[in-house]
Amino acid sequence: MRSGDPLPIRLLTHNVRYATGSPSPGEEEWHVRAPRIIEEFRFNTAHCGESIICLQEVLHQQLVDILGGLNDGRNGEWASIGVGRDDGARAGEYSPVLYRSSVWHLQSCETVWLSPTPDKPSKGWDALCNRIVTIGIFRHRQSKKELVAMCTHLDDQGVESRLEAAKIILRQIGEKSQQGYLPVFLAGDFNSQEEEEAYLTLTNEASPMKDLHTLSSSERRYGHCYTFTGFGHEKPTRIDFLFVNQKAYPWLVHNYAVLENKFDDQVYSSDHRAVLADVAVR
Repeated sequence: MRSGDPLPIRLLTHNVRYATGSPSPGEEEWHVRAPRIIEEFRFNTAHCGESIICLQEVLHQQLVDILGGLNDGRNGEWASIGVGRDDGARAGEYSPVLYRSSVWHLQSCETVWLSPTPDKPSKGWDALCNRIVTIGIFRHRQSKKELVAMCTHLDDQGVESRLEAAKIILRQIGEKSQQGYLPVFLAGDFNSQEEEEAYLTLTNEASPMKDLHTLSSSERRYGHCYTFTGFGHEKPTRIDFLFVNQKAYPWLVHNYAVLENKFDDQVYSSDHRAVLADVAVR
């Protein structure tokens, strides 16, 4: 690959549902769901070394299981960044970013709490739980191109917290992108539909971010529209998104998909479906 060639990247985000000891009706325990989740990641990243996976609701042991499954016989091919939101180490849910360390060099990473005290474990405004955004700056080893990856999971209860969290994330995007010099993607479960506060803030005229669903023509979209399904007892919605700073950086967008989370065996791998996109940076 020449340094001036566009760099193809596959982005995948999935809320994998935390490993609860009290499953909801229609939900299987993690040990049943885990092999399905791992195979989803393995299959959908097999032919693009530059793939990056963003996850939500991941407890520490789930992260160990997922990395162990992806790295089985591959000598530590996959690595991750991110911390537990409750103590900045291993407690509580992670919003990790997974990448192949032979392909991407991690230049820096940090976790920002989406609260008035973003540098320490905390929750803000009307949030029910601590909420975070995981940020990594990567350099592609072969082409030397740089990329900012961001992964988050906004609060499911607090309207104000989602709004304020979106504002914090936009400030981080401005800082980390060097005001548009670097490509940035933002992935996650935003608990916000298109007409609601977080989505509208992240995609308003002043924001550099665009939804990859809207950047993809209908001929280039595959699969479902809705990303949250529950375990068969809730109304489906679209609350999981992939955004890129298209207004500031010339991303190339090839296709977009919302994958299946239940097959013939009728086992839900999660209460969310994965969102995937093939893009390229110049």
